[in-house]
Amino acid sequence: VRAVIINPVDSDAAAPAVATLRGSSIPVVSVDRSVTGEEVNAHIASDNVAGGAQAARKLAEGMGKKGKVLQDTPGAASTRDHGKGFKDEIRKYPDIKVVAEQTANFDRTEALNVTSNLMQSNPYATAVYAENDEMALGAIQALGSKAGKDVQVFGFDGTADGLKAVESGTMLGTIAQQPKELGRKAVRAAYDLIRNEKVEKVQSIAVKIVTKENVADFK
Repeated sequence: VRAVIINPVDSDAAAPAVATLRGSSIPVVSVDRSVTGEEVNAHIASDNVAGGAQAARKLAEGMGKKGKVLQDTPGAASTRDHGKGFKDEIRKYPDIKVVAEQTANFDRTEALNVTSNLMQSNPYATAVYAENDEMALGAIQALGSKAGKDVQVFGFDGTADGLKAVESGTMLGTIAQQPKELGRKAVRAAYDLIRNEKVEKVQSIAVKIVTKENVADFK
């Protein structure tokens, strides 16, 4: 093995494996999500903080710049960045409050249950921000006829099902990543490292906001 590309499912759990690789001088490239506590040779990721901020601005606009937000917050490093960008930006709107946060672990069915419970304790919530599309889709199922009307839902990732929900109007929008570009840059970095060439340590890939107006461009 001359190089390793890792896309961690769990940023914390990936650390011991990466530590072993680094100890043997094998170059490591992390893609999409970082590895907690371990230095890699190159990290290729979407600009998730900027994506979270874009989501906050668009959701605030859809809420009329006032209301109460429920937030799904899984724990991988990339989605923590989604949350940071969102929270930092949503604080700029004094009439919008994040009233509850709970993880649904990227899972649609779990998000359905989590959203149902959060809506019971926060019946006046007017928006849901989910840090991936699967959780957004679970929230939409829980909300039923309220989705896209009484309660605005915003996702992240630009998955095929997420785009369908944006098109139908049940999801206000999502943030589309560029997975092909992430993969291309990761392979290029690994190749250059094998050849002992200089590689930029952190490479950010732009994300794009998707709404009903431009969703056709992403399908």
